[in-house]
Amino acid sequence: MRAILSVYDKTGLVEFARGLHDLGWELFSTGGTHAAIHGAGLPVGTVAELTGHPEILGGRVKTLHPKVHGGLLFRRGHAEDAAEIAQHGIEPLDMVVGNLYPFVQAVTRGEPTLPEALEEIDIGGPTMIRAAAKNHPWVIPVVDPADYPAVLEGLRAGGLDAAQRRALAAKAFQHVAHYDTAIAEYLRTEDELFPEQLSVGLTRIGDELRYGENPHQRAAFYSLDSVRTPVEGIGGYTQHHGKSMSLTNFLDTDAAYNLVADCEQPAVAIIKHTNPCCFATGGASNGGDSLAVLYERALTQGDAISAYGGIVACNRPLDMALATALRDLLSPVAGVRMFFEIVIVPGFEPGALEHLQRKSADLRILSAPLGDPRRTRLDVRGVRGGVLVQTADSTVETAFEATSARQPTPQELADLRVAWAVCRHVKSNAITLVKDGVLVGMGAGQPNRVESARLAVAAAGAAARGAVLASDAFFPFPDSLEVAAAAGVTAAVHPGGSMRDGDSVAVADANGMALVTSGVRHFRH
Repeated sequence: MRAILSVYDKTGLVEFARGLHDLGWELFSTGGTHAAIHGAGLPVGTVAELTGHPEILGGRVKTLHPKVHGGLLFRRGHAEDAAEIAQHGIEPLDMVVGNLYPFVQAVTRGEPTLPEALEEIDIGGPTMIRAAAKNHPWVIPVVDPADYPAVLEGLRAGGLDAAQRRALAAKAFQHVAHYDTAIAEYLRTEDELFPEQLSVGLTRIGDELRYGENPHQRAAFYSLDSVRTPVEGIGGYTQHHGKSMSLTNFLDTDAAYNLVADCEQPAVAIIKHTNPCCFATGGASNGGDSLAVLYERALTQGDAISAYGGIVACNRPLDMALATALRDLLSPVAGVRMFFEIVIVPGFEPGALEHLQRKSADLRILSAPLGDPRRTRLDVRGVRGGVLVQTADSTVETAFEATSARQPTPQELADLRVAWAVCRHVKSNAITLVKDGVLVGMGAGQPNRVESARLAVAAAGAAARGAVLASDAFFPFPDSLEVAAAAGVTAAVHPGGSMRDGDSVAVADANGMALVTSGVRHFRH
């Protein structure tokens, strides 16, 4: 039996090669793989010795030879194939052990020119893997070091069965497809967002999750492998403490981290079911850069009932003061210590992680790169029988146009920008109320806008007086503004564009409110 080995990931390579050698296999290899096996004292031939032909074109052609691919594609028990390979002096090859250098890494570790990137594309490796996978009833394709022990065990037991071979072939084709997906993405122009055929490179992180959105559903988490979009946000998370993550944990954490990533000033958010229930961002009146003060204001002035069991996110490294507040601050409603599922931050100041870990053995503590939320990226959502692909809603407008008689004051304008930034992270129809940089009321997910306004005002209570309002879409009728004005809201922002915008302006003017438009809608279904 003969095997050809050519791998980028050399994990377990020597042990696997030794196992094959002990079973009587003859080994051939190339480059660094050959050096590793030979350096371990194992007999291994070169591909040039196998083919009788040297490498050419600066190493571009090594394994592209009939003595390699004829040996791989020969159908055992097929008389014509047997006669043909005998005629040409080709001997069968029974295994390919190969995995490919990640193309994403090759083109993102610097700024390679197109010719340099093209030189990184492997031709011989994928071709051997595909040939072995095509002929898997007789040839074993192995692309994952995790499969080495099972392959050796099967060989020692007399051979791999059909199901094992098919599973290895499927993994081999997937490995090559993943590799080619990255190359296709790199070669596409940046403005070609929606090609006729689209493949997305994904890599599973960890094992299968405990369950999906509900216990009867199965789920897994995959990170995006992209040559244009760096791994950031929840896709680049590291877990430092606590229980394993569930599907809903990932959804909620993503929502929380996306919200604080939108903020240039320090910000703290608490999310429940992907909607913000507590939020505060920095400013002189909010305690400056103190995350602990922002957390306390967000919790005490926001929806503390919903915050219990929520996800906490902030856009600055966790410091000792915030870690202490997260551990010790009592619920302003129930008078007990707050319970949270997850805390996610971009990093940790000395001692803060260890201090927070003492809060609970179950508390999941994550760090992840914030990245640039305004970077153009694709948002992919599944529907039955297909997916919808759009550019992500990554625009936060700060240039508002006043349509009312009264202009907003500087404080109102600052709060309007905060309310608007938070509003686009709330399920439509979305209404947010903000006062002094703190979310004091929120209405989400209602099929009519005025009901969301009523919910936001009711949640804010007395804090609605002097607050400002944001609406993720235009006011189809002035009734939402009437509800807000009756509660004492002093200013509002919406995209504008309704045929009844004039009615909303009239209500604002009649109540002394400042009304501004953003020009952009932020539906979130």
